Amino acid sequence: MSYCQYCNDLPKDNPHRIYHDTQYGIKPSSDDALFGRLILEINQAGLSWNTIINKTDSIQSAYFGFNIQKISKLENEDIDRLMKDAGTIRHRGKINAIVYNAKIIVEIQEKSGSFDQWLTLQSQNTLDDWLKVFKKNFKFVGKEIVNEFLLSTGYMPGVHDSDCPKSFNLKAEI
Repeated sequence: MSYCQYCNDLPKDNPHRIYHDTQYGIKPSSDDALFGRLILEINQAGLSWNTIINKTDSIQSAYFGFNIQKISKLENEDIDRLMKDAGTIRHRGKINAIVYNAKIIVEIQEKSGSFDQWLTLQSQNTLDDWLKVFKKNFKFVGKEIVNEFLLSTGYMPGVHDSDCPKSFNLKAEI
């Protein structure tokens, strides 16, 4: 079985290969899981993806399983708790952005029904258009964060090499 060039030389138990095979390019099943991917991308800024993969379970736990409603209600003492948690990325700007973005997603859910529906309505956007929409609505979202979020969640095409079995599986699901 061939994989994307990135995964060709990775052992089957490598966290990057597991992420590639089980999550990358696949739309999450809920708004909370979808927001979780945005949280991971925001946290990755300036760090290696390896760091994020290794801390994903701790980050998810610290952020209440990526529960948007709970995150949107975090207050200063909660942010202080996250700043002390070695299992998370202790960057106040990123944490504040995640809380802010959760509040915006709650508003999006109220207006559009779900974060997924809001994203789906804009699925014909180019990356530049997506970037404008994200910068207008969210914090700590640059071009690379938006691009990787959209690729990793399947809202933008091009995530897998054409000969990757995941590419064929994604085409079959459409």
